Amino acid sequence: MEFKIANKAKTFTLALIVIGVLFTGIGIALNIGADNFGQRFMANGLINSFFFFSIGLGALFFLALAYATETGWYAAVKRIIEAVAGFIPYGIGAMLLILIALTLTDGGHIYTWMDSEVMDNDPLIKGKEFFLNKPFFWIRTIAYLGVYYIFWKGFRKRSLEEDRVGGTEIHFTNYKKGALFLVFFSVFSSTSSWDWLMAIDVHWFSTLFGWYTFAGVWCSSMVVLVILTLYLKKLGYLPKVNDSHIHDLGKWTFATSFLWSYLWFSQYMLIWYANIGEEVVYYMMRIENYKVLYFGMFIVNFAFPMLLLMSREAKRHAGILTLVGVIILCSHWVDVYIMVSAGSMGATASIGFMEIGMAVLMAGIFIRVILTNLTKAPLSPVNHPFLDESIHHEI
Repeated sequence: MEFKIANKAKTFTLALIVIGVLFTGIGIALNIGADNFGQRFMANGLINSFFFFSIGLGALFFLALAYATETGWYAAVKRIIEAVAGFIPYGIGAMLLILIALTLTDGGHIYTWMDSEVMDNDPLIKGKEFFLNKPFFWIRTIAYLGVYYIFWKGFRKRSLEEDRVGGTEIHFTNYKKGALFLVFFSVFSSTSSWDWLMAIDVHWFSTLFGWYTFAGVWCSSMVVLVILTLYLKKLGYLPKVNDSHIHDLGKWTFATSFLWSYLWFSQYMLIWYANIGEEVVYYMMRIENYKVLYFGMFIVNFAFPMLLLMSREAKRHAGILTLVGVIILCSHWVDVYIMVSAGSMGATASIGFMEIGMAVLMAGIFIRVILTNLTKAPLSPVNHPFLDESIHHEI
């Protein structure tokens, strides 16, 4: 069945883009003379570029995981996963733009280690110069983005080819490529979060940070996948997707939300218990200036899934899944906002027109790209070897 973007969806995404541009413009006009205007603008660019790019990346990871484990049930929703992963080239473009801008402005007061004067006058940062320097940073960044793009392009090409030729040869190629991607991702998911996010708090580090960031990425992606599946079902598409598929996506949302909560608590508890000055400074900044947002997002991500998604019926209920999903997604945006803003602007950061506008603008573009991706191939794969198993999936 071919998907066509409904007029309501076109109007909705256009409205988000217009509202986003309007709010961003108001935010720029209100803050253009402020001392931290450039820093604030760059921070918002990094927040939203990373957040929406990471959702596409999380979908690519889930696709590779399904290939590598030869999962059967996912075949009926495979094209939805591919559509979300299809935001990767756009996300790469957004990440490159903001990272180039930050590099040209010596870090834009966000990556302070890019400023040679700061580096030379701070012995602690100077000691990390072998890793934190512009050439090596860009070598790593190009490696991350290049690998992600190559694997996404390959999976998409072979998926469409499988529709034409059938058989199992392409499936086993995807099986091997999926396992290979997981090897790269197991390293890059951590090191990229160090480079793009943890390096903002350049004096601080955590061995759990990469896992913590990855859990947020995966959870956000699962939320988008389940909401998109429910939206298409509501429109009358995806006749082969049944309540069991929805249930499985709901379970993944539930599980990844708890994974993120566990890692949030683990990182916090270990640093709190040790009470070492160079470690607790990260949390002191956030507790003193972002207490409601910081603890609020943890409570939301932990409590809402536990209270509302625990039962079997809830994981199959479109209304509950959508409500919980939207709340979780917004809280993960807040998580990325605090990662970037607290480390770069400290107590001077705030959520205003600029923050809301740029987030809404990127959300509009993100949704429109995904809906457009869905129009480029049948919503159900034609010759996937596990399609029959997926159609008869019952739990």
